[in-house]
Amino acid sequence: MRPYELSLAAAADAIRARRLSPVELVDSVLDRIDRVEPHLGAYVTVAAEQARRAAREAEHEAAQGRYRGPLHGIPMGLKDLIDVSGMATTASSRVRADHRAPADSTVAARLTAAGAVLLGKTHTHEFAFGLTTPQTRNAWDRGRVAGGSSGGSAVAVASGTATFALGTDTGGSIRVPAALNGVVGLKPTYGLVPRHGVTSLSWSLDHVGPLTRTVEDAALVLTALAGHDPRDPASLSPPATDYRPGTGTDLTGLRIGLPRTYYFDHVDTQVEAAVRHAIGQLEGLGARLVEVDIPMTRYIQATQWGLMVPEASAYHQGSLRRVPELYQEDVRILLEAGELMSAGDYLRAQRSRTLMRAEWARMLEEVDVIAAPSVPMTAVRAGQETVTWPDGTAESVSDAYVRLCAPANITGVPALTVPVGHDSAGLPIGMQLLGRPLDEPMLLRVGHAYEQTHPARALATTA
Repeated sequence: MRPYELSLAAAADAIRARRLSPVELVDSVLDRIDRVEPHLGAYVTVAAEQARRAAREAEHEAAQGRYRGPLHGIPMGLKDLIDVSGMATTASSRVRADHRAPADSTVAARLTAAGAVLLGKTHTHEFAFGLTTPQTRNAWDRGRVAGGSSGGSAVAVASGTATFALGTDTGGSIRVPAALNGVVGLKPTYGLVPRHGVTSLSWSLDHVGPLTRTVEDAALVLTALAGHDPRDPASLSPPATDYRPGTGTDLTGLRIGLPRTYYFDHVDTQVEAAVRHAIGQLEGLGARLVEVDIPMTRYIQATQWGLMVPEASAYHQGSLRRVPELYQEDVRILLEAGELMSAGDYLRAQRSRTLMRAEWARMLEEVDVIAAPSVPMTAVRAGQETVTWPDGTAESVSDAYVRLCAPANITGVPALTVPVGHDSAGLPIGMQLLGRPLDEPMLLRVGHAYEQTHPARALATTA
């Protein structure tokens, strides 16, 4: 196996045992970038020389016995919303073309302190306001969307051009591209990972989290990221936690919530079959399936858009009025629409969220984890704008992709997407696990147990 094909955990073990050097690993990934990046468009910029310098420093530290932990010497990509001192943070937009970050974001600083090596910035749908990332191609089929808005991060991990990456998730922007590219994506509990130095889309819905090859990898990254930062008003103060799951697969006594409503409505038949099969495998590991009704389903999408659109418009108000022509049309239209929403509409969305959080808390008293599809269909063809379901219902691609992810953003509960197979076109399918606030250890345990029963996944075949 070539170094760029290694999972984070496998690479970390090899580095610690001196079977692999950080320089060898970073060089292997940079060579991979040279070969496939022109076909995929995952990166806004690649800082190759900076990465090589950091790898040499990591190797020197390791030789002196100064091992920083499992991220030591591991190459990563950061979504281009995340500040790194002196580097551009463009948000994949002409509006921010000349912006240079004055300091590191909290997450960038924590990863650097843990020894991770920055390869470069990955593409986002402009300002994270979209679900396709049009400048990036799907790692499994270049004629299909990468998903968004963290499409660059997902494609980099899926194609071997980053060992792990960070994304942001406001309405599914980690989980959608993770599912469409066959990687693991974790949206942590709201406030668990600080957002200081991360460009906002919607401050009351924004999350930062990892995209990785395996569940164990996601746990290793989360361990480095989680913790209080007073510069983020929403930041929580959880106890220091090692999120790595154990090696066991026994789920005896665990209650898996199987939604009767919402999560299997208007879902592709192959996606439903793969996810139900995966849930059956969790049951085979000892879990008990408990049917649940998802509360307030008729209000989910209205609440998501009612919060996100006006908050995004408020954030962009100055530049939207100063240089509207620099925005992509799809994003500009949404931002202008947000300016037309009334205060009453926004307050009703806030009230709906409060009620929804309470109802979800009650539902999650009955089960330990909810298992469901991550997205209702696999990656659509680039340029496709709508999907029509067998009953004749038409839905925009954006609405379809956000629909099953939005509840976790509205309520702030953690959500993990895990690959569970491919459809007949060879496109990845993801299963989403949702749990109680700050119960990431439970999600990671279940996801890892499922993963342990399946052979290691290869990198995207068309990359």
